[in-house]
Amino acid sequence: MAESRTSTTRRSRRLRRLAPLLVLAAGAFAGGLIAGGTHEPAERQLAARYASAWERGDYAEMYSMLTPEAQQRTSITRFARAYRRAETTATTESLTASRPRAPRDDAVVVPVRVKTRIFGDVSKDVTLPLGENADGEPAIAWEPTLVFPGLLRGEELNRRTRLPPRATIRARDGTAIAKGEARLSDLDPAASEIAGRVGPAPAERAAELAERGVPPGAPVGLTGLEREFDAQLAGRPGGELRAGARVLASAEPERGESVRTTIDPDIQLAAVSALAGRYGGIAAVRPKTGEVLALSGVAFSAPQPPGSVFKIITLAGALEAGVVKRNDSFPVQTAATLEGTQLQNAHGESCGGSLVQSFAHSCNSVFAPLGAELGARKLVETAEKFGFNEEPKLAGAARSTIPNANEIGDDLAVGSTAIGQGKVLTTALEMALVAAAIGEGGMRVEPTLRKGETTKTQRAIPENVARFVGRSMRAVVTDGTGVGAAMDGVKVAGKTGTAELRSTVNQDPVPTENGETAAPQDDPTDTDAWFAAYAPADHPRIAVSVLLIAQGAGGEVAAPAAAHVIEAAVKG
Repeated sequence: MAESRTSTTRRSRRLRRLAPLLVLAAGAFAGGLIAGGTHEPAERQLAARYASAWERGDYAEMYSMLTPEAQQRTSITRFARAYRRAETTATTESLTASRPRAPRDDAVVVPVRVKTRIFGDVSKDVTLPLGENADGEPAIAWEPTLVFPGLLRGEELNRRTRLPPRATIRARDGTAIAKGEARLSDLDPAASEIAGRVGPAPAERAAELAERGVPPGAPVGLTGLEREFDAQLAGRPGGELRAGARVLASAEPERGESVRTTIDPDIQLAAVSALAGRYGGIAAVRPKTGEVLALSGVAFSAPQPPGSVFKIITLAGALEAGVVKRNDSFPVQTAATLEGTQLQNAHGESCGGSLVQSFAHSCNSVFAPLGAELGARKLVETAEKFGFNEEPKLAGAARSTIPNANEIGDDLAVGSTAIGQGKVLTTALEMALVAAAIGEGGMRVEPTLRKGETTKTQRAIPENVARFVGRSMRAVVTDGTGVGAAMDGVKVAGKTGTAELRSTVNQDPVPTENGETAAPQDDPTDTDAWFAAYAPADHPRIAVSVLLIAQGAGGEVAAPAAAHVIEAAVKG
């Protein structure tokens, strides 16, 4: 068969390039300067560089080795996308190329092994067709079938996968929280609050699930524990990896292992009953380990303004910065003025005295000016030491946020932020972790839902600062706004919060002896009720935070709910 014009031209160019080299080589050989030397063909060197770049996932480098004609047919963006799509389809974990074989028929064969997550290893030859670049050097005449070993012309890589039965979620004592296809539980109704839902994946998780090999439309964990442990519960998909209609590799589905969680059934039941169907959330954690003992309602998914529970952070920051001393005292007054605007105490009541008394009675007239004096930068830094503005460690959890210091504004804005208003937002879980850090002498621990998992701890504030804040939180329960959390035989340390949703004056009234507020609010739906606490105060076994959205005053409704959960932990 006659050679094509392209092949003849290519061969002529190569001979012209090689002619001077052949003359020199002949002279060297005649002079005895070269004996037994080897020559690595340029085509083989090119294939080796291309394969090495493929191993690294360096698609830009690979694209630079293509012929001008191949680059005209596909852009670098489409080129890289084609390889990434093949990796996702195959669930590729790694790719290894062996030494290219000798060039033959304007092509170089490269043995390639692809290790996949669900289909095992795929070992096939990849034949790289050759052409020339603008300088007449060897180049890859790329075709779409080169994105994965074993593809033939006209074939596309595809897969058919299926999931194994979903594994069981268990409480810390082994009780089933969700099991079987119907996800039934031995803890109903408490389990429904924490297990979460299973259903079709939302669009934002499409890429993650495709990489895992989950077939489109398959049920996956959407919320709660089902979401947190979705990959482990779902197991490893099985199925077939195909080149067109041909099977390149196959594997059976592998069932996942059941998960033993940190959830305590008794505390979880107490959290559900304390919430009592109200809109809000309750979180309980073990202070030393970060183990999440209970989550009910929207405990980690609905950030709200914290109101006066944020004063825990303000007090800690002011003490550490030296803005206030432990023995300082403050005038008894009904309001403080910042930037010409009054920030009143709850219902205009007179408030002040010692620092502990001012904290116990949640005096805005004291803590708004303290926050302004501390300044936005240090206030934000202190909040971030407790975990604000961080990505949550639990899947599906919302971030607790405070604006950047340069975005907060003037002294009035800083003072408002310091008492938990402004634009600061947090979750019940985050405030439970704040309380836990105080109880543990200023050591902050990351939360975990997996029993036996070792979590990271780091210092949030100095130990001596934490001790004083803890004593102040104890005073909240013994003689302040949090007397509703007082328990016989158990020392509780806590902080109330009553965060405004529409009005502008912080409401945190002190309950009277009969449990009613001294001046009942006209509209309880205008405020979120908060309480964050730990107990026993001298040796914490639980930290809890209660958030009741649009439900009134923290001391009136949130503190008793927290006491119910604490009782299950310390008296159970």
